[in-house]
Amino acid sequence: MSNPYNLRVIAEFRAGGGVVGGDFTGTRLLLLTTRGARTGLTRTTPLVYLPDGDRLVVFALNGGAPVAPAWYHNLLAHPEDVVVEVGAETFPARFAEIVDEAEYEELWRRQIEIEPKFAGFRERAGRRVPLVALGRADRAEA
Repeated sequence: MSNPYNLRVIAEFRAGGGVVGGDFTGTRLLLLTTRGARTGLTRTTPLVYLPDGDRLVVFALNGGAPVAPAWYHNLLAHPEDVVVEVGAETFPARFAEIVDEAEYEELWRRQIEIEPKFAGFRERAGRRVPLVALGRADRAEA
């Protein structure tokens, strides 16, 4: 189950058609719903995203923790059960992890330019932070 803070963000996101205020004013947020890797229960997580063409790129930072967040493990365990909410739109999604090093670094550069605090999260994590591109499941690839 999401923590109380995330539950408030999720409720505000849905009530405001994808807009969240406070600390997230002006920040691009999406809601990622996955099936729990261990529990099998549906989990929704608010995430900052970087638009990249038809894709939405999310960063498996976990606040700079040394381990990847649960949502990342959920994606790997249940890739067929992914839903994205962005703005007022909801759609089934596919994902692809960014593995090309040049693309990986360019996406990081762009995100840090928009949100400089991401540089600190990346450094604090002390690990290769997975970048995940989300796309519509009804299109060929994420």
